[in-house]
Amino acid sequence: RENFIHLCNPHLEKMKEDILYHFALGTGTHDFPALFGDVKFVCVGGSPSRMKAFITYIAEELGLGSPGCDYPNICAGTDRYAMYKVGPVLSVSHGMGIPSISIMLHELIKLLYHAKCSNITIIRIGTSGGIGLEPGSVVITRQSVDATFKPQFEQVILGKTVIRSTNLDEELAKELMQCSKEIGQFNTVIGNTMCTLDFYEGQGRLDGAICLYNEEEKLQYLKEAYDSGVRNIEMESSVFAAMCNLSGVKAAVVCVTLLNRLEGDQISSSHDVLVEYQQRPQKLVGYFIKKSLGKV
Repeated sequence: RENFIHLCNPHLEKMKEDILYHFALGTGTHDFPALFGDVKFVCVGGSPSRMKAFITYIAEELGLGSPGCDYPNICAGTDRYAMYKVGPVLSVSHGMGIPSISIMLHELIKLLYHAKCSNITIIRIGTSGGIGLEPGSVVITRQSVDATFKPQFEQVILGKTVIRSTNLDEELAKELMQCSKEIGQFNTVIGNTMCTLDFYEGQGRLDGAICLYNEEEKLQYLKEAYDSGVRNIEMESSVFAAMCNLSGVKAAVVCVTLLNRLEGDQISSSHDVLVEYQQRPQKLVGYFIKKSLGKV
């Protein structure tokens, strides 16, 4: 059964042209079905360079393109986001934090709708701080929770607080977990992900420019998070889950942990170690895409 993108906005039907400003794309200047109609998998992550590395990796894994091929940035007309495509896979950067990924997702979801894409799977691949896990562990998010451990995304719209669900696709999480077992290269868990509005105080760090709490209070908070099921902390998953839910898109979040926050706040691993850690979500999601396409 074809599952198309659901747009929760009746106003778009009245528009003669839809300009996706932050992508430097528009329905009046680009043929969306021709450019993107075959997309089935969308992978999003914070860094443009990481998303370019991912498209190069997945192209090699799927046997598409030629070795050493340079993939052009589809959004080269803007410096806000970067977008790359090979075969049925789209790779898009989203910047850092809820506001940045929210803007990107509004335009990405409209892009997929205008392209008449169906049966789309969107996966956020990224980095995070772990709680009670060895650095390098990969967390597949069960549900995103806020800084009070509630599975919700709260936003003020027209002066009123709107609360939206942040559950993610349970079957997709299980499929990804099975893929990790088949790869057998790194520790992977399914757990809750805490999404915060800030990297420092919002995540209970002691090393920011401002900190008015002590180490004991910090550790008590992080242990409460762990006891509630939280296994990692990042800054995008709540709005990602909420918007994918509203659009009827199957979605997952797969993040590697760069440190165990119960043991410190600063990321001290070497550059080479961090690069290898950051490749783990790519390997897992790449394997999942290959398996989904019958190429494993």
